[in-house]
Amino acid sequence: MKTRTEKKEDYETITQVNNKAFERKEEGILINELRKRREYKSELSLVAIKKNKIVGHLLLFPIFIETNSSRIKTLSLGPIAVLPEYQKQGVGKSLVKEGIEKAIKHGFKSIVVIGHPKYYPKFGFKRATNYKVKMPKKYENKIDNPNAFMILKLEKNSLKNIEGTLVFPEEFDDAM
Repeated sequence: MKTRTEKKEDYETITQVNNKAFERKEEGILINELRKRREYKSELSLVAIKKNKIVGHLLLFPIFIETNSSRIKTLSLGPIAVLPEYQKQGVGKSLVKEGIEKAIKHGFKSIVVIGHPKYYPKFGFKRATNYKVKMPKKYENKIDNPNAFMILKLEKNSLKNIEGTLVFPEEFDDAM
Protein backbone atom coordinates (compact mmCIF):
# COMPACT_ATOMS: atom_id res chain seq x y z
CA MET A 1 0.00 0.00 0.00
CA LYS A 2 1.12 3.54 -0.70
CA THR A 3 -0.16 6.98 0.19
CA ARG A 4 -0.07 10.13 -1.92
CA THR A 5 -1.64 13.53 -2.27
CA GLU A 6 -5.03 13.55 -3.96
CA LYS A 7 -5.38 14.53 -7.61
CA LYS A 8 -8.41 16.12 -9.31
CA GLU A 9 -9.20 12.86 -11.04
CA ASP A 10 -9.55 11.24 -7.57
CA TYR A 11 -12.39 13.51 -6.40
CA GLU A 12 -15.32 11.27 -7.33
CA THR A 13 -13.64 8.16 -5.93
CA ILE A 14 -12.81 10.00 -2.70
CA THR A 15 -16.47 10.96 -2.35
CA GLN A 16 -17.50 7.32 -2.88
CA VAL A 17 -14.93 6.07 -0.34
CA ASN A 18 -16.29 8.48 2.27
CA ASN A 19 -19.92 7.64 1.48
CA LYS A 20 -19.23 3.90 1.85
CA ALA A 21 -17.09 4.23 4.97
CA PHE A 22 -19.56 6.48 6.81
CA GLU A 23 -22.72 5.00 5.25
CA ARG A 24 -23.96 8.53 4.63
CA LYS A 25 -23.17 11.43 2.30
CA GLU A 26 -22.30 14.31 4.66
CA GLU A 27 -18.54 13.71 4.74
CA GLY A 28 -18.26 13.46 0.95
CA ILE A 29 -20.23 16.68 0.61
CA LEU A 30 -18.04 18.35 3.25
CA ILE A 31 -14.83 17.48 1.39
CA ASN A 32 -16.18 18.78 -1.91
CA GLU A 33 -17.32 22.02 -0.27
CA LEU A 34 -14.01 22.54 1.56
CA ARG A 35 -12.11 22.21 -1.72
CA LYS A 36 -13.79 25.47 -2.81
CA ARG A 37 -12.32 27.44 0.10
CA ARG A 38 -9.07 29.35 -0.26
CA GLU A 39 -7.69 27.73 2.92
CA TYR A 40 -7.88 24.30 1.28
CA LYS A 41 -4.49 22.73 0.63
CA SER A 42 -4.56 19.74 -1.72
CA GLU A 43 -1.21 18.60 -0.25
CA LEU A 44 -3.10 17.90 2.99
CA SER A 45 -5.68 15.65 1.36
CA LEU A 46 -4.24 12.14 1.14
CA VAL A 47 -5.32 8.89 -0.44
CA ALA A 48 -4.27 5.33 0.33
CA ILE A 49 -3.87 3.02 -2.64
CA LYS A 50 -3.82 -0.78 -2.75
CA LYS A 51 -3.55 -2.61 -6.06
CA ASN A 52 -4.14 0.63 -8.01
CA LYS A 53 -7.38 1.27 -6.11
CA ILE A 54 -8.09 4.16 -3.73
CA VAL A 55 -9.11 2.45 -0.50
CA GLY A 56 -8.79 5.32 1.97
CA HIS A 57 -8.76 9.08 2.30
CA LEU A 58 -7.72 11.59 4.95
CA LEU A 59 -8.30 15.34 4.95
CA LEU A 60 -6.41 17.82 7.09
CA PHE A 61 -7.98 21.25 6.94
CA PRO A 62 -6.65 24.54 8.35
CA ILE A 63 -8.78 25.99 11.14
CA PHE A 64 -8.07 28.43 13.99
CA ILE A 65 -7.93 28.66 17.73
CA GLU A 66 -9.47 32.02 18.56
CA THR A 67 -8.01 33.60 21.70
CA ASN A 68 -8.76 36.96 23.29
CA SER A 69 -5.98 38.56 21.27
CA SER A 70 -5.29 36.47 18.17
CA ARG A 71 -6.12 33.58 15.86
CA ILE A 72 -3.69 30.67 15.92
CA LYS A 73 -3.56 28.29 12.97
CA THR A 74 -4.13 24.61 13.61
CA LEU A 75 -5.41 21.68 11.57
CA SER A 76 -8.56 19.61 11.80
CA LEU A 77 -8.01 15.92 11.04
CA GLY A 78 -10.99 14.47 9.30
CA PRO A 79 -12.83 13.14 7.71
CA ILE A 80 -10.74 10.02 7.48
CA ALA A 81 -12.38 7.15 5.62
CA VAL A 82 -11.38 3.60 4.71
CA LEU A 83 -13.49 1.30 2.55
CA PRO A 84 -15.15 -1.26 4.86
CA GLU A 85 -13.41 -4.23 3.23
CA TYR A 86 -9.99 -2.62 3.90
CA GLN A 87 -10.56 -1.57 7.50
CA LYS A 88 -8.36 -2.99 10.26
CA GLN A 89 -5.51 -3.52 7.77
CA GLY A 90 -3.37 -0.47 8.62
CA VAL A 91 -4.81 1.85 5.97
CA GLY A 92 -6.01 4.46 8.45
CA LYS A 93 -2.78 4.19 10.42
CA SER A 94 -0.71 4.90 7.30
CA LEU A 95 -2.88 7.88 6.39
CA VAL A 96 -2.69 9.39 9.88
CA LYS A 97 1.10 8.96 10.06
CA GLU A 98 1.57 10.53 6.63
CA GLY A 99 -0.86 13.31 7.55
CA ILE A 100 1.12 14.15 10.68
CA GLU A 101 4.35 14.29 8.64
CA LYS A 102 2.71 16.60 6.08
CA ALA A 103 1.37 18.85 8.85
CA ILE A 104 4.88 19.22 10.28
CA LYS A 105 6.36 19.94 6.82
CA HIS A 106 3.75 22.66 6.29
CA GLY A 107 4.64 24.32 9.59
CA PHE A 108 1.53 23.52 11.61
CA LYS A 109 2.03 23.21 15.35
CA SER A 110 -1.03 21.19 16.33
CA ILE A 111 -3.83 19.00 15.00
CA VAL A 112 -7.31 18.54 16.46
CA VAL A 113 -9.55 15.53 15.91
CA ILE A 114 -12.95 14.31 16.95
CA GLY A 115 -12.48 10.59 16.76
CA HIS A 116 -12.30 7.26 18.50
CA PRO A 117 -10.75 7.86 21.96
CA LYS A 118 -8.83 4.57 21.85
CA TYR A 119 -7.48 4.96 18.29
CA TYR A 120 -5.84 8.38 18.13
CA PRO A 121 -3.76 8.30 21.36
CA LYS A 122 -1.38 5.81 19.69
CA PHE A 123 -0.33 8.70 17.42
CA GLY A 124 0.23 11.04 20.37
CA PHE A 125 -3.20 12.69 20.53
CA LYS A 126 -4.33 13.63 24.03
CA ARG A 127 -7.74 14.52 25.37
CA ALA A 128 -8.47 18.18 24.77
CA THR A 129 -9.27 18.58 28.46
CA ASN A 130 -5.46 18.58 28.95
CA TYR A 131 -5.38 21.95 27.17
CA LYS A 132 -7.34 25.18 27.31
CA VAL A 133 -8.79 24.77 23.83
CA LYS A 134 -12.55 24.32 23.51
CA MET A 135 -14.98 23.28 20.82
CA PRO A 136 -17.44 25.87 19.56
CA LYS A 137 -20.63 25.76 21.65
CA LYS A 138 -22.69 24.84 18.57
CA TYR A 139 -20.77 21.52 18.34
CA GLU A 140 -20.65 20.58 22.03
CA ASN A 141 -23.94 18.66 21.99
CA LYS A 142 -23.03 16.89 18.74
CA ILE A 143 -20.09 15.05 20.29
CA ASP A 144 -21.34 11.87 21.97
CA ASN A 145 -18.16 11.17 23.95
CA PRO A 146 -16.24 14.13 25.43
CA ASN A 147 -13.05 12.03 25.23
CA ALA A 148 -13.41 12.00 21.42
CA PHE A 149 -12.12 15.59 21.20
CA MET A 150 -8.33 15.28 21.12
CA ILE A 151 -5.30 17.39 20.25
CA LEU A 152 -1.82 16.50 19.01
CA LYS A 153 0.95 18.98 19.72
CA LEU A 154 3.49 18.92 16.89
CA GLU A 155 5.92 21.10 18.85
CA LYS A 156 6.60 20.80 22.57
CA ASN A 157 5.25 24.18 23.67
CA SER A 158 2.86 24.82 20.80
CA LEU A 159 -0.18 25.20 23.08
CA LYS A 160 1.56 26.74 26.07
CA ASN A 161 -0.41 29.73 27.37
CA ILE A 162 -3.00 29.26 24.60
CA GLU A 163 -6.60 29.55 25.73
CA GLY A 164 -9.33 29.74 23.15
CA THR A 165 -12.08 28.24 21.05
CA LEU A 166 -11.75 26.41 17.75
CA VAL A 167 -13.15 28.14 14.69
CA PHE A 168 -14.35 25.82 11.91
CA PRO A 169 -15.69 26.89 8.53
CA GLU A 170 -19.50 26.63 8.41
CA GLU A 171 -19.18 23.71 5.98
CA PHE A 172 -18.37 21.49 8.99
CA ASP A 173 -21.78 22.11 10.58
CA ASP A 174 -23.67 19.30 8.81
CA ALA A 175 -20.89 16.73 9.18
CA MET A 176 -20.39 17.17 12.93
